Parts: sequence; C-alpha cells; structure tokens
Amino acid sequence: MTDDLFNMPEGDAGTTKQSDPAAEGFRRPLAARMRPRDLSEVLGQEKILGAGTLLPKLIETDSFGSLLFYGPPGCGKTTLAEVIAHMAHCHCVRINAVLSNSGELREILRMARSNPSMRTLLLIDEIHRFNKAQQDLLLPDVEAGNIRLIGCTTHNPGFYIIPPLLSRSHLFRLEPANAANILAALKRALADKERGLGMLELNADDKALTALANMSDGDMRRALNALETIALAHAPKSEIRPDDIATWAKERQIRYDRDEDDHYDTISAFIKSVRGSDPDAAVYWLAVMLEGGEDPRFIARRLVILASEDIGLADSRGLLVAVAAQQAVDFIGMPEAQLTLAHATLFLATCPKSNSATNAIFAAQKSVREGRQAVPLHLRDAHSKFNTSLGNGNDYLYSHEFPEGISGQNYMEEPKNFYKPLGNGAEAAIAERLAHWNELRRQIRNRGKK
Repeated sequence: MTDDLFNMPEGDAGTTKQSDPAAEGFRRPLAARMRPRDLSEVLGQEKILGAGTLLPKLIETDSFGSLLFYGPPGCGKTTLAEVIAHMAHCHCVRINAVLSNSGELREILRMARSNPSMRTLLLIDEIHRFNKAQQDLLLPDVEAGNIRLIGCTTHNPGFYIIPPLLSRSHLFRLEPANAANILAALKRALADKERGLGMLELNADDKALTALANMSDGDMRRALNALETIALAHAPKSEIRPDDIATWAKERQIRYDRDEDDHYDTISAFIKSVRGSDPDAAVYWLAVMLEGGEDPRFIARRLVILASEDIGLADSRGLLVAVAAQQAVDFIGMPEAQLTLAHATLFLATCPKSNSATNAIFAAQKSVREGRQAVPLHLRDAHSKFNTSLGNGNDYLYSHEFPEGISGQNYMEEPKNFYKPLGNGAEAAIAERLAHWNELRRQIRNRGKK
C-alpha cells in the first residue's frame, strides 16, 4: 500500500506512462497537502482570526488592501495568505522573493496596470529577501490600488521592510502554533484519506503525538513533515509509539535564529528572568540559547552588564562572579563553559536586586547635561607651586584625620543626591551607614556655625 501511495509506477525502458494525479499529489510533503483550504480549517491564531477580530471581517467582505504577515517558520503565514487568495476570487500571482527578480516583478506590475479588471493579488513569500529597490517597485502600484499585496516574512518588518511599504499595509503578527493546535493537526492528518495519511490506517498513541507536538517548537510544518517521516517507516495498520518519537528526537535541533528575533527575544526573556529572581526560568532560557547554538561569550557579556545594572550594591559579589564567568568562558570554551554560565546565571538570579547604581549614574548624567558644576577650589589639584599659588587645595580637610573619616566638608559646590540605596541585601547596611554619616556631617556643620 505504501508503494502504491507514495511512489510513481515506473514504465518500461523507452516508453512513457501517463502519470497518476493522485500519486503525483502524494509526492508533495504532508504539510503542503494538508494546508487549510478555508478559514474554518485554520488552527490557532485566535488573536488575529478569533471572533470579532479585524482580519476575518476584511476577508469576508473582500475589503482588505495590502497585508503583511510576520511570524516564525511554520506558524501559517503562507497558508493564511493562500486561503485569503482563494477566498478573494481575483487573479492571484504567487512568487517567492528568493527565486524572483526585478524583471519578473516589473512584468507582473505592468500586466496588473494594463488589466485592472483582473483585480491582481500579488502574494510574495519571503518578501524580506527583496532589497530596497525591489520593494520600491511595489509602492506606486500598491498606492494606486493596481495590486493588492500579501507579503509573508519570518524577519522583523521594522528592519527588513521599507517604511513606505509598511505604512501602506496592514501588519499582522502570527504566533508559533501551540501544542494543542499541532496535536489537532497531527490527528487530522492521520485520519484524512484524501490528502493525509489515512490510507495507511495507522494508529498513534496519544502520548506519542503529544510528545511530537511538544517537540516541534511551534512549527506546524515541521510537526507534519516529521509525522510523515515516522509514518512512512511503519507498515500499514501498525502503531506509532512514544519510542518512535524518541528515535526521531535524537536528531532533532530546536528552532533558533542567532541573527534574528529568536536571538533578541530569548536574551530578553533570559535577562528579565534573572532580574525577576526566577532561577528556573533563567536557566531554561539559558538552555534554549545554548541548544540553539548561541555564542556563549555573548551570554557572558550580558551577565556582566546585568550584575551591575540589576544587582549592583545589593550584592557586589554578583559582578565578581559574572566577570569570572566571562573569563572562564573564554578560557575553557564549550561545551564545559555551559556549566560556568549556569553557575553564574543561578547565582545572579538568586541575588538580592538593586538598580540604584543604574539610577545614580543616569541621574548624575542628567544633572551634568543640565549644567556642569565647577570643581570646588579646595578639591582642585595642588601638586604644583603654580596651582598652590592659585589657592588649589588650601582648605581641603584630609578625611583620615577625622573620626570615621567624616570631615563634614562638601564635595560639590551645590550638593545633590543621586545615589538612593534601596535597602535590599547588602544595601540595607549601606543605607544605615550613609544615614549615620549624614547625621555626623550635620552635627559637624552645626558646630561650625556656633
């Protein structure tokens, strides 16, 4: 049965046999065969397709203009675009920016302008692959309404789509498919005898399909194609078990784009988890980056920044640990460096937090920009006779000659308060110490007024 479904019959040498359309269809990947044909078959994306949302209304009334769909691989961008094209009942031209060129694009636009009654809908997959000049070609016809554009991209439109084209389009962000929707798609594919794997009459353990859905990283296409690979390794009417999924998982790599949104989104989640004192979430996002092939030196650098930005004086050991981790990563390299990164991540996540150092330098810089103070005469350099003759340092009080090192002298012409300890961790003791010193200064100054 497998041979009948998935292999074309071979003819004798020197003869040509008529292709079987059904067999030709089954040569296409399962994910392509199972693409939804209308909105009712689309799974997930409730944020943009749910009841009362804008996009379904635009599609049903055929009143949409140009659309841009942005999201990770396998979330359904091209599928949704093709569903819309099918429902729009207009002349649809599909191109992929990887394979197309400016000449082809100019010819499509020329035909659309010369035949306005066709109501041309141009569907461009991987639109971020078009350079600025190619995207500029689209602008006049998009603006004039000669074409309706549907562009699909995995890359952040803010970086890869020119602003004029963005401003003329409705942008919709698609989320990765959740495990429940992937599971439903897998079951649908196993049961569908027309487009799916139903003719194989396979049984699948729910635990196995759930595991496959969970391991697909929100990529519906990846899950369906993995199911097809696993299914074709089975005899008809057999059963797909959890062990079969485990075998597939051994060669699995997680989806992670080191140069795009995965890179920025995951490091953001990592930093915010450490800042939020959640060691479990922090080490999870660390694992995502390491499994995805992120540069460990990049992670170490961010930990060094975080140690001062978010922990600071609440536990100054944080900076020592982070710098040591950064040096260790350079010294030992991967894979052993993952242990050092985990050590540093968990230490920083469990430290008391304070951003007082961050706030202090930002406040001081703001004050400098508003108007810099001159250095008080008693604090100026007095290491030369000329400087001394100017009065530099004449009234300076050497702090070590006073109890607790507090002379009561001011160190700005107009004293201002920039550092405000938050009282977390070691900063509680710092706050007490500063309050005590301020009281000593007040007493000394009061004595000087008598």
